[in-house]
Amino acid sequence: MSGFRESLAEQLRSIDPFVLTAAVAISTFSATNLWHMHQDEFGIRRRLRTTFFDLVKSIPGIRKQIDEQLEEVNTELANSLVYQGDDGKFIAKLPNNGMKTDQLIQLATIYDNMEGPRYLEGRVSGAVFSDESDKDELRAYAEVFKMFAWSNPLWPKLFPGVRKMESEVVRMCCDMMNGDSDTCGTMSTGGSISILLACLAHRNRLLKRGEKYTEMIVPSSAHAAFFKAAEVFRIKVRKIEVDPQTFKVDVRKMRAAINRRTCMLVGSTPNFPFGTIDPIAEIAELGLEFDIPVHVDACLGGFILPFIDNNIKYDFSVPGVSSISADTHKYGLAPKGSSVIMYRNKELLHNQYFCESDWQGGIYASATLEGSRSGMNIALCWAAMLYHGKDEYTVNAQKIVETTRKIRNGLAGIEGIKLQGESDICIVSWTTEKGIDVYRFHNQMKERNWQLSGLQFPAGVHIMVTMNHTGEGLAEKLIEDCREAIRFVKENPPAPSEKSCEAAIYGMAQGIPDRSLVSEFAYTYLDTCYQNTR
Repeated sequence: MSGFRESLAEQLRSIDPFVLTAAVAISTFSATNLWHMHQDEFGIRRRLRTTFFDLVKSIPGIRKQIDEQLEEVNTELANSLVYQGDDGKFIAKLPNNGMKTDQLIQLATIYDNMEGPRYLEGRVSGAVFSDESDKDELRAYAEVFKMFAWSNPLWPKLFPGVRKMESEVVRMCCDMMNGDSDTCGTMSTGGSISILLACLAHRNRLLKRGEKYTEMIVPSSAHAAFFKAAEVFRIKVRKIEVDPQTFKVDVRKMRAAINRRTCMLVGSTPNFPFGTIDPIAEIAELGLEFDIPVHVDACLGGFILPFIDNNIKYDFSVPGVSSISADTHKYGLAPKGSSVIMYRNKELLHNQYFCESDWQGGIYASATLEGSRSGMNIALCWAAMLYHGKDEYTVNAQKIVETTRKIRNGLAGIEGIKLQGESDICIVSWTTEKGIDVYRFHNQMKERNWQLSGLQFPAGVHIMVTMNHTGEGLAEKLIEDCREAIRFVKENPPAPSEKSCEAAIYGMAQGIPDRSLVSEFAYTYLDTCYQNTR
């Protein structure tokens, strides 16, 4: 060993001291940066891949092909968003004189007619969960709207009624989730924000413990809001693929991904793509073993699972479950714009809170990401929960589950369709057998006036069952149209005119290794939503 050291020292003495010092400095700088890249939310592999694809896309010939393909997709996107049934006018400037009430109502009626009744006809997956048929319910909302349209819970002393309403909504939801006197939470404006708040809280918990970088472990089927939260709050995502047969997360792989930087574990009840329920009790055991918060995304199942007979363990009765998100504006049937995020105790909740104690405007504290919030949404949610009550939620949940299983069983009998997951709560997910183009099938269902949700990795479709699908004969009609669509795709080769927005995006997107190109498609879609598309 001493001989090696002497030999190395002799060789180093032959090197110019300046060169040696520069080499050490550059090596240390590079190694440090590589280590930080490995630690941060993107990682070395993703950064190198992004750099490689950026270089490839800069080659003129390749860039030209990409631009041509983007233009084709952009055209399909624009065509899919053309306004139907409006008066041909687009308001781009504030009018000099305000509209009279009757004129404004007349214009709003035109816009309302543009939206059409399709979702109320039970032909749209998810989106709107109430069938809007109860006139007394709608009358109650109209009256509540008039009372609380301008209220703002940022000012709790000024609006004590809304403050009480929010606390009552949270307490009712905690009770539904088998919480105790310590269980607490806040409302939010939707499931995505509830998920973001949970990620914020659990990230902050680990930051307070001295970790500079944080990670969360999520199933590949977890809602996209977790990935949005990762981007916003700079959390590295460790994505665990779901089992290709059960479409549930593999808990053993979750265990293998845990390290000292893990700020949270995630499970869904059920998940959005496949409607399957992750093994929450097993994930919660990991949380207890490693002292890691476990978040349960019950945005879909939160107002179904408590009201049906089942042996599913997912709520605060499970030791190790730290937080739960549940959407009141989905199966809770409240008007859009409300959700609830719940925590096992105030210690966890306080990591969600924000306080700026040194602001010149005074001590500023807020419970959620927003400052001002709409008290109207809180009041409407409160009214919806009290109006429907436990008995009606129970009846509705049973209808949703029965309809879901009726659709599942009907599709299972169609040759050419392959179910993805158990499909026994509120989502039926399926793909097509080999040799049957799932995107052509999806397009044929669109031709038959069904708006299903497109999936990828693997390619497929699903329907999220709502109260609008529980009407007599609707499930049977969906099954029959699926059978006819499969038959059409089998018997007819694709025609040049047989195109759809879904095929243009999803069919191409799954084969593109550079996901930034897929983002360009999505950005075009969003841009088009804000333009006059006539």
